[in-house]
Amino acid sequence: MSVTFQTVKPGARLADQVAATLETEIRAGRLAEGEKLPTEQSLVQQFGVSRTVVREAISRLRSLGLVDARQGSGMFVIKPDFEPLQFDPQTSASIEAVLQIVEVRRALEAEVADLAAQRRQAADVAAIRQALLSIDEAVAAGRDGVAEDVAFHRAIAQAAGNPFLIRTLDYLSQFLQDATRVTRANEARNARFSAEVLEEHQALLAAIEAGDAPAARAAAARHMHNAAARIGQADPAFWAQDGSRYAQALVQARR
Repeated sequence: MSVTFQTVKPGARLADQVAATLETEIRAGRLAEGEKLPTEQSLVQQFGVSRTVVREAISRLRSLGLVDARQGSGMFVIKPDFEPLQFDPQTSASIEAVLQIVEVRRALEAEVADLAAQRRQAADVAAIRQALLSIDEAVAAGRDGVAEDVAFHRAIAQAAGNPFLIRTLDYLSQFLQDATRVTRANEARNARFSAEVLEEHQALLAAIEAGDAPAARAAAARHMHNAAARIGQADPAFWAQDGSRYAQALVQARR
């Protein structure tokens, strides 16, 4: 790769500067589709910023659908076939914050589901099933189902039998609820999204009930991966209305 970058200057948010520079190079074709981005260390040195700044900038590019990770190989450019809609900075920050919480959930909940499948008792399975039914009941009653969705995942954590995991999830509960409020509000606007979430929840319950730890881990990871994908496919009107408003607590918490 022949493209090199200049050290960013103090002033505007550093991650925004790095993301904007990389985005410009991708859209101009100087970073071509399929091309591997410089390593994280190389970007740190070229831009003169921290690893945290680079990671935040890359996360922004991923949320825009401009780069993606290949396991064990690094980040690669994805050249979109169409020019994505441009969001204002606040909306972009909101999308990014939600996606970052989904990443945290994917890391935690895959392990939690694995342990739950190994250790679940009949009472645990019954509690998870009831929590899943409660989501449907909440939606049928005209509620958003956010508290019930969080309770469903907490019931799975209870089945894992590790009090430290429970405490970790309880500590993160504010952020998990805020992110879940965004994802559920988006999913409620699209019948296909709602059907996908129900199927993913059912698959997760089935794997845990069967005691199939690899399947439970895969189901939890797939659920979080798809949640991120659904955020990426959200109607722009959603972010102009409820999405950014619901994500405000997450945006503030990052600062």
